Amino acid sequence: MGAINGAEFLNRINSLKTEIWLDGKKIQGKISEHPAFKGILQTKASLYDMQHDPALKDEMTFLSPKTGAPVGLSFLQPKTNEDLIKRRKVSEQWARKTRGFMGRSPDYLNSAVMSFASSSPLLRGKVNCFPENIRSLHEMAMEKDLSFTHTFVTPQVNRSNTYSESSEEEPIVARVIDRNEEGIIIKGARLLATQGGLTDEVLVTSTPNFLLDENEAFAFSIPSDTKGLKFICRESFVGRESLFNHPLSSRFEEMDTILVFDNVLVPWNRVFYYDNGVAAAEFSFQNSFHAFTAHQSLIRRIVKTEFILGLAELLVQTINVSEYQHIQDKLSEIIIGLETMKALLEKAEKDAALDKWGTMRPSVVPLEVANNIFPKIYPRFTEIIQLIGASGLVGLPTENAFHSSIRSDIDQYLQAATKNAEDRVKIFRLAWDLTMSPFGTRQTQFERYFFGDPIRLSSRLYKAYPLTDYVKEVGGFLDLETHE
Repeated sequence: MGAINGAEFLNRINSLKTEIWLDGKKIQGKISEHPAFKGILQTKASLYDMQHDPALKDEMTFLSPKTGAPVGLSFLQPKTNEDLIKRRKVSEQWARKTRGFMGRSPDYLNSAVMSFASSSPLLRGKVNCFPENIRSLHEMAMEKDLSFTHTFVTPQVNRSNTYSESSEEEPIVARVIDRNEEGIIIKGARLLATQGGLTDEVLVTSTPNFLLDENEAFAFSIPSDTKGLKFICRESFVGRESLFNHPLSSRFEEMDTILVFDNVLVPWNRVFYYDNGVAAAEFSFQNSFHAFTAHQSLIRRIVKTEFILGLAELLVQTINVSEYQHIQDKLSEIIIGLETMKALLEKAEKDAALDKWGTMRPSVVPLEVANNIFPKIYPRFTEIIQLIGASGLVGLPTENAFHSSIRSDIDQYLQAATKNAEDRVKIFRLAWDLTMSPFGTRQTQFERYFFGDPIRLSSRLYKAYPLTDYVKEVGGFLDLETHE
């Protein structure tokens, strides 16, 4: 099959019998026509269409080593620095199409599946581990251009370090409750599958930091419409279909879901590992998942920051406030953030190196630095937009007002220094949707916790950063006695 187009993607998602619940009701009919999902699925379909654009096809695809057919380039296992740059370009193309607001564009989890496959030798020869299944998934995903959501977050029942569940019959946290000749049986819940129910597959991995017993040490991928699997949606943040009123949420609202596993059978050929906490921890910490997903997300975040900078300057020009030094200072904050992220991306690629299995990994340290910076600067960027827009973000009419008898009043009283009323309201509604709507505030929280708890991220950076030479330098300067 190879790289699919948008229509093929929508047809495939519509044909699934996925169990999705929204606002207490089970979704019926074509998922692509439901108001809560229509916008994001149309946007996602447009990404797949780019793979068949004659002007972009060579940049978006490569030839399958198995069939020779064009397949999505985000599945490519990079062997050279040039391969890494190719991966960056496809992520840039998709990020520019979504302006960086789709946190789970296909390349994110395509990169995850690729990284798992490239690191699968970590599981070779270990008890209850099946590295061949990971490689098979990667090949199938690449040849069929499958889409994925993923989950590894456990329900927030009790976050103390000593908490453990007492009930194995009715678990809260998803766990293996049985094993038979067909596969493993999973019962319980997992959190925060973004685009849950809107993809072909669900990638499920354990979180070794929180493993309390072997029953929670597992990883697998299964179709979204697997029997016993249901997706429970949060409230939709789509503010109806008007691109004028809700320019971002109408296109990019991804939906987040709780996954409930009600005695879900995972066939053996879909299991990566189970009942092996040590192997799960080693695989999690040593595979290339963090390198490649952080690389993809940094590319997306740069594009998103460019869009925010453009919006900030457009606001400044619209109401003619560029001469104020505090405005210049605020815009400079965004510029500094943008150029810092660009420099970190360049360093990550420049310092890339082959791992022991021949995969060219981007350097993790600059990517970890970016992961620590962006959750702090993104909320500030949205605050800057709010401060520039000020009260102008509060009293905004809707699109219908411009098609009513009060049009002349709006044209007169909502005009700006450099824009007519309609264009001014469009710009300010975009700023509002970015920073003050439910969609916008979810974006801020999403970026804060994209790779997990920011404190744990900084702790991981500190523990992994090579500090020895710097300490020796200071010790030598002071002529300190060394102790081996």
